[in-house]
Amino acid sequence: MTIKWRFGLRSKLLLLSSFLFTIPWFGYQYVWEMEKYLRYGQEQTIIGTARALATAMHERANLFNNQASFLPSVEKGKDLYSYGLSAPIQLDGLNQDWPDFANKAHFYQQKNQLYSQLTPEQLSINFTAAVGTYGQYLYLYFGVIDDKVIYRDSNARSIINNDHLELAFINPQGVFSRFIISNKTTGWIDAYRITDIEADIPVPARKIQGHWRNTAQGYNVEVRVPLTEFNDNIAFAVHDVDSPLGSIQASLGSADPSSADTLGTILVPSPEIERIVKGMSYTNSSIWVVDQHHRVLATTGNINKASGVWNKRVNINNARLDNTDDNFILTAWHSVENNILKPLYERILTQPPNNFIDQLYDSENLTGKHIESALTGEPMSQWRLSTDQQAVVLSAAYPIFINKQVKGAVIVEETTNGIRTLRNQALEKLFSSILAIMLLGALAFFLFASRISNRIRTLSNQAEMAIDEHGRISGNVDTSNTNDEIGDLSRSFSTAVNRLSQYNHYLENMSSRLSHELRTPIAVVRTSLETLAMQQQSIRVTTLDNHNKMQAPALENPYLVRAQHGIERLSLILTNMNEATQIEQMLQNTDKSAFDLAQVFNGCMQGYRLIYPHIDFSFNDITLGKHPLLGSPEHIAQLLDKVIANAVEFSDDNKITASVARDHQQVTLTISNNGELLPEQMSEQLFDSMVSIRKKHNNEQPHLGLGLYIARLICQFHHGTIKAVNQQSQLGVEVIITLPLTK
Repeated sequence: MTIKWRFGLRSKLLLLSSFLFTIPWFGYQYVWEMEKYLRYGQEQTIIGTARALATAMHERANLFNNQASFLPSVEKGKDLYSYGLSAPIQLDGLNQDWPDFANKAHFYQQKNQLYSQLTPEQLSINFTAAVGTYGQYLYLYFGVIDDKVIYRDSNARSIINNDHLELAFINPQGVFSRFIISNKTTGWIDAYRITDIEADIPVPARKIQGHWRNTAQGYNVEVRVPLTEFNDNIAFAVHDVDSPLGSIQASLGSADPSSADTLGTILVPSPEIERIVKGMSYTNSSIWVVDQHHRVLATTGNINKASGVWNKRVNINNARLDNTDDNFILTAWHSVENNILKPLYERILTQPPNNFIDQLYDSENLTGKHIESALTGEPMSQWRLSTDQQAVVLSAAYPIFINKQVKGAVIVEETTNGIRTLRNQALEKLFSSILAIMLLGALAFFLFASRISNRIRTLSNQAEMAIDEHGRISGNVDTSNTNDEIGDLSRSFSTAVNRLSQYNHYLENMSSRLSHELRTPIAVVRTSLETLAMQQQSIRVTTLDNHNKMQAPALENPYLVRAQHGIERLSLILTNMNEATQIEQMLQNTDKSAFDLAQVFNGCMQGYRLIYPHIDFSFNDITLGKHPLLGSPEHIAQLLDKVIANAVEFSDDNKITASVARDHQQVTLTISNNGELLPEQMSEQLFDSMVSIRKKHNNEQPHLGLGLYIARLICQFHHGTIKAVNQQSQLGVEVIITLPLTK
């Protein structure tokens, strides 16, 4: 069996309303285009920020270190960079409080020997040094590996016949200074200022402070020097003595500290540049200033917080809820937003990372295509991913010109977190609004479609109820007062049903009117024929009296006989038509009473054996049981008469079988005969008025097909059903009558 899906009006309207689902796509495309414009605007903004900062530092050579920033090239280990420290260093000889010590410290070994050049096998010393700045102090850390640590003797006048450190600076006034750190034991350092090691008496340098700590491999020295002691030239060296009061065996250092001309350089982030850059820290960006050697002169901002957009997400939903406590619908909607939609958005939309790792830049030496381009004089911006690939970073670099030469660059960095946050907020508001609109639109479409379909269904039901299964008008279609197409259709249906009802009533009463109108002319014709027959009879009598004179005709007039037969058939037709009309009127006025169907059935079947002696009736005797019905026993007998007469007429073997079956609610009479089968699709029409399937013969009585029609009327009066079907054996037809039993 093929199932045919019903595609109703509501389904069609819902399908048509599916175009609303294209709105979120267009909204998403619009927000995506907006994000592109925001990114382009952010790129132009940070380029403008870098340009503004670079412009503030153009042709201002005093902002840069005279030696460190203007060197044509730098030598790693000799030209030092002082990292900016986030907190002061505790002078304890340990490197735990030095941030990222392993990456920021420099290792000094054989190639960093200052005077004698020993082989790796002869050299028994190396060290690691780190330099940092915090506040007004320069911090230095030395981790020395020495197989023999020789301290200064407690009574020794010399400070160089033992393991010691040497520092050399040129102060801002241009004065060259040398310092020796020579300890008698572990603990607080002993620092001395000297000019000539051999001739001068060491003078304690109180401003240089630190700590000397023994280790398993050698010793550590942590030193703090005021920034006022040097400008941008520095050198330090570690001298190794392997025996008490012995001479120096090896010297390793950043540069020769013995003279001002041999010192290296140190780059300390410029306070002046930092003040300029600090004024731009409110731009919500991360800013770097580098010299021509990629070394950082100043920095401000935190890339994790440099979202590029000042964005403070306000919990508007809660504010709205405070103002809509009395509005149940809005309160419920905001509850759905907070509890369902917002978590869904957070799972679907890419959220900007709160914390990410970006270690692309070494704060001593910044690299990148945009920086390389800026140091050649061409501004450049680029997009990149953070080290952990969680955030998108926008970088812009702009050159700094001094005497028409590039001496540095300004790098400005921002993440797209702010734009992504704004995008997510826009998408959330957009999708929430679209979802609300779609839900309301779909609900409106559904209600509208339901209203239309209900009106159409009501009109359809009224039209079906107005005409029963036999085509008779049994009701009216209510007239609608609505001024639309369905109202017009309702009024048209009402008018059509009323007209059909009038015509149907006319047809139903036609038989009684025809019977009434035809009886008089039939009576006239019948009387005339009888008179004519009597005249002809008298003529025959006269002829018999005058038998001797002439011979009488032997036969009656055949035309007169035909006319009399025709009148008789017309009278029979009128009688049958009257019977159908009268039975309907009688049923309307008949009072129902309780009776036993068994007695009526048995009595009728016994009578049929007398009426039809040539028919073999086979039926089960049901006198032992009672079948209580509510109705008219006379009409039930008439019903059986019509069905039995029809079965007798169509029986080929003169055998009729009748059976009775019952259950708790109804009784079923089945009357069957062997004979001609019913045509297809005639089981229902067979019980309509004026329907007959009999073959016409000249000697048969006229049949108008009213017998089974009367049987159906009687069944309907008793709230039962009647139908005719072909037997399963295909040998004949059986009529099944179902009547409800009374309790």
